[in-house]
Amino acid sequence: MIKLLIVDDYPVVLSGLVAMFKNHDDIEVVGVANNGERATELAISLRPNVVMMNLVMPGVDGIEATRLIKKSAPEVNIIIFSGINTQSSVIPALNAGAIGYILKDASEPELVQAVHQAARGEVCLHPMVVQHLVRQMHEPEEQEGLIKKLTERELSVLKLMAQGYTNQEIARLMVVSAATVHSHVGRILSKLEVSSRTQAVIYAMRAGIVDLPDD
Repeated sequence: MIKLLIVDDYPVVLSGLVAMFKNHDDIEVVGVANNGERATELAISLRPNVVMMNLVMPGVDGIEATRLIKKSAPEVNIIIFSGINTQSSVIPALNAGAIGYILKDASEPELVQAVHQAARGEVCLHPMVVQHLVRQMHEPEEQEGLIKKLTERELSVLKLMAQGYTNQEIARLMVVSAATVHSHVGRILSKLEVSSRTQAVIYAMRAGIVDLPDD
């Protein structure tokens, strides 16, 4: 059972999403919030598997709430669910720690799939969001040079990150400590000149290490 917290300042959106997810027996809506401050409180107390987070809200917005939740409850995976699709919104949201970014024109199957992906620790991004990330990154020649900076072990960690494994899961698979994996991840982000796991995964996609999502 996936525990889901839904955050949106529009009551109609909240009630509609709650009603929709009630049709799926493997997803339980454990809470709702209409602002970032309340979302942070509930995420820390309820520890849902996934938070579906709106961006623009009164008081604490979605980006700041994402940052606060990931600081206090790093195991909670956050999907931004927004009608805004601009680089100035996408990049800060992912840098704050969101694992996914889904647009509000998504269909019910797309939303359900995104929640399942996020619960597994997998990156879930709308293709238009991927385009923003790709445009921000280096040219292919520069990118290839940065990828070559990774050691064989770091490349293995990056591939596992791209498959949605958490640090703890990667540690078990590689038979090392979680602290060692954490160090590897930090070096990967530094060498690829990105600031989040999600951006590193997109980098891996663009470099051909893993496949880009279909449009």
